[in-house]
Amino acid sequence: MKTERIGSVPAICVDHAGQGDLLLLLHGIGGNRHNWQDQWAALTPHFHTVAWDARGYGDSDDYDGPLVFADFTHDVLRVLDYFAAPKVHLAGLSMGGRIAMDVAAHHPERLHTLTLIDTHPGFAHLSETAKAAFVRSRTQPLLEGQHPREMAESVAPTLVGSKASAQVVQRLVESMAALHITSYIKAIHATIQTQRLETLHKVQVPTHVIVGAEDRLTPPAVARELAATIPGAELTIIEQAGHLVNIEQPEAFNHAVLDFLLRYRDG
Repeated sequence: MKTERIGSVPAICVDHAGQGDLLLLLHGIGGNRHNWQDQWAALTPHFHTVAWDARGYGDSDDYDGPLVFADFTHDVLRVLDYFAAPKVHLAGLSMGGRIAMDVAAHHPERLHTLTLIDTHPGFAHLSETAKAAFVRSRTQPLLEGQHPREMAESVAPTLVGSKASAQVVQRLVESMAALHITSYIKAIHATIQTQRLETLHKVQVPTHVIVGAEDRLTPPAVARELAATIPGAELTIIEQAGHLVNIEQPEAFNHAVLDFLLRYRDG
């Protein structure tokens, strides 16, 4: 595996390994590139696999000024261009899934496939009051001086399924504890404005929706609706998993991902 920094303002840190079609893994709003560590051995024999730290996360640069959600999409294109990949298999979890849907809406010509994991198309179903309450609940403790680790210790257990081990919960705590507060707050404000439902019926690339059976944030009913909206989309529900299905049930997750992706690999 190699670790590289791509571009500048901000530089994007990625891990990558393997050969073949490019497969880019996009973490969620509380994550980083290390969330995919259980996928490397399964994916890299078949794909040039890349996991990023989104701007303001992990070892990618923090940045000055406001964030709009399209900035993430622009960064995806920067990664593709850096690796000279005209097209990509794009897989995103939660916020990463919304980034993937935004790429599909604005740059469909750059996609081989979409894999949407424990995600939903946006927040248009919420009133402005509900949106404000959501932002406040996620940001106020940090603005009042709470460390991300303190937030993580209360939030992480709500993200996993009932069978999750203490080790899995601790991995989530460590992931969230590494958040950069200012960038995380910017991401919360940017993601609350996203809504891709009106464009999903136009998606033409093969799409796979994956969800944990015990996901309380984006439950299977949401995944079913998402899959039904995208023409020809496949749906996989993984038992004994919550919102971080790739960490909670990596073997089942890897099998489902490869079963789908290998059908659409070039060559």
